[in-house]
Amino acid sequence: MPSLFGRKNIFAMKYLTTPRILLRAWDEEDTIPFYRMSQDPRVMKYFPGLWSMDMVKDFIIRMNEQLSQKNFTLWAAEVKDCKQFIGFIGLNAPTWNAHFTPCVEIGWRLATEFWGQGYATEGAKVALEYAFLEMHIPEIVSFTVPDNSRSRSVMDRLGMIRDIAGDFLHPKLASDHRLAKHVLYRIQNPLIKV
Repeated sequence: MPSLFGRKNIFAMKYLTTPRILLRAWDEEDTIPFYRMSQDPRVMKYFPGLWSMDMVKDFIIRMNEQLSQKNFTLWAAEVKDCKQFIGFIGLNAPTWNAHFTPCVEIGWRLATEFWGQGYATEGAKVALEYAFLEMHIPEIVSFTVPDNSRSRSVMDRLGMIRDIAGDFLHPKLASDHRLAKHVLYRIQNPLIKV
């Protein structure tokens, strides 16, 4: 039976590395640990609900398709020393409409046992460098709910600036949903003169 996670052009796909982590294309072996992570209420606190196995598989397929089409994605992240999956870090092109789209966002989601160790910041820094130096993307955005202080701290450490006027209601949620309000952060590519 063929794999859901076709690896046809794997050697042409971009991966990123830091001293401690590897950001790479998703593999079939990531499905179970990502599902477990997506069932953890602490990890999913700022999302509308826990993810089913079908949602996890769909996400993995979409991220690998985005990697082959756009040469960036929310890469699977693993600790290099032990090759352990820890979550995802990287770049994404949202498919919904907002006042700042189309755009490229930077994002991360890690299993709780890897929180507080600097992995999100470390991986996001190399993804940001890749976006600016190799992809020549003029601006990167990030967004979350106002109460998500962990993610907002990573955005601050990346040098992103809160765009207070850009705060928005997430279009995929009802306007009165507890997670609808989002704060928007931006960072400009310093190599591109406006």
